Amino acid sequence: MKTSSPASPSRTSMTVAASRTSTPLTTAMTLLAATLPPMADVPPRWRERLLPKSVLGMAMLLVVASVGAAFSGAVLYAYYDYRLNQNERRVSHYIPDIQKRFKNATSSIDKARDDAKKQIDQQLAPLKKIAAEGETLSALLKKVAPSVWFVHTLDDAGQPSVGAAFVVAADATQAYLLTSYTAVRAATRQPGPAVFVRQGDEELKATLWTWQEDHDLAVLVIARPNAPKLDWASGTPGVKLGDRVFAVSGLGAGGGAISQGFVADVSAQGIQHDAAVGAAFQGGPLVDSDGHVVAVASRAYAPLGFDPGTITWGVPIRSSCDKVLRCPGGTASGAGQQRPRTAVPPPAPAAATTTTR
Repeated sequence: MKTSSPASPSRTSMTVAASRTSTPLTTAMTLLAATLPPMADVPPRWRERLLPKSVLGMAMLLVVASVGAAFSGAVLYAYYDYRLNQNERRVSHYIPDIQKRFKNATSSIDKARDDAKKQIDQQLAPLKKIAAEGETLSALLKKVAPSVWFVHTLDDAGQPSVGAAFVVAADATQAYLLTSYTAVRAATRQPGPAVFVRQGDEELKATLWTWQEDHDLAVLVIARPNAPKLDWASGTPGVKLGDRVFAVSGLGAGGGAISQGFVADVSAQGIQHDAAVGAAFQGGPLVDSDGHVVAVASRAYAPLGFDPGTITWGVPIRSSCDKVLRCPGGTASGAGQQRPRTAVPPPAPAAATTTTR
């Protein structure tokens, strides 16, 4: 026997009931509702469809989310490692090229620096020759002083005669010095005074070996093995008009003295200059800014036959190779042929006087 659930009131009965208890407006709305089709069931919201309603479902959801996050992290790490390896390979590819470029750039910079320094030195060279200040003179004197000696002897009247001399050649036993004939002229006669040279606290007796009167040159020999010598300037005469020159003496508190001047003229006879040449400077070297000998300083050399005054003559250094020095290949190696001293006859006895008575 089928049992039926209590039947829900029909829309018609509800309408009839409403018409009995409602106002005309309510009756109209009820009739309108009776004519509409039945309303469909409202579907559940999305959260109710996605989110589980039990604890087991929530646990499963968390497990799935964790697995997804781990997988995503693994993928991202693998991509990061791949990109890192790619970058390292690119860097390792460029490093040799960068090192090569850096080396080339460094070489270019060094070359440019050296070229710039060379150009600056070339531009400053004339100024160095002209502007010879205290430091320049001190450095130049320090460079040449070991080869320059002070000369002292006596003149024909028995008075002191002084000058300078410098080493032009040396060997294992002795050294050869070039000096002024004027300073040692009295020693060219026999008998004559002894000649001494001094450098600092050291004093040696010198042997007058040979001389050349017309060029005011003489050569002394001393027992000083392997003495340092001065280099000669290259070329003839080695300087030009307007160049700076320096006269050097072996007498001075610092081991010597130095004066400076300009070249006034250059000719076959010699070098005219205005560097001061005192008595202690005659026979000493006349050097350029590099310390190379260009001439022998003289107070008596007058190739034109008259006193030159304050513009004195320097005897060209290579003129010494004509007679007083041996210069094979253009370099002094020793003294020329030795000259004997001139004998001086004794003074005539005074005539006897007679008296008459």
